[in-house]
Amino acid sequence: MSETETGETVRYTADVVCVRVTDRGPELLTIRRGWPPHEGRLALPGGHVDPGETARAAAARELFEETGVRVREERLILVGVFDDPERDPRGRYVSAAYVVVVGADTTAQAGDDAAAIEWVPLHDPPGLAFDHNRITYLAWRDQLAWLRRHPEGTPPAA
Repeated sequence: MSETETGETVRYTADVVCVRVTDRGPELLTIRRGWPPHEGRLALPGGHVDPGETARAAAARELFEETGVRVREERLILVGVFDDPERDPRGRYVSAAYVVVVGADTTAQAGDDAAAIEWVPLHDPPGLAFDHNRITYLAWRDQLAWLRRHPEGTPPAA
């Protein structure tokens, strides 16, 4: 956390667009938020970057803590940095968002702060909390080109 000249606290977070490709097509891993803001809505797994931790390490840790899905940090591909001052009603949150593709047989279970998990269609996710629909769209548009060309294919080796 840091403070701007105006005294505004800036919080640093990381979010993960986690995708698996099944016979139903590409699916996005989401968590159901169990607390405000956006309690009960679906969101991407993610959370605060701890002191001494990189955003990539935080993304891998949060994905595991919230869903039980473990990935190597090196497999996470940066989607972008999201810093709209209005993206979170709690205040100024800046998020580094990553994308990762996991195996079709990957399962997940709610843990840590997640009330539940759901795999939803990547092409048409429901209204996600915060700016997570935008993050998902940009991951799809910019980072998952091979998946758009081969929606039922095997991801390239990481």
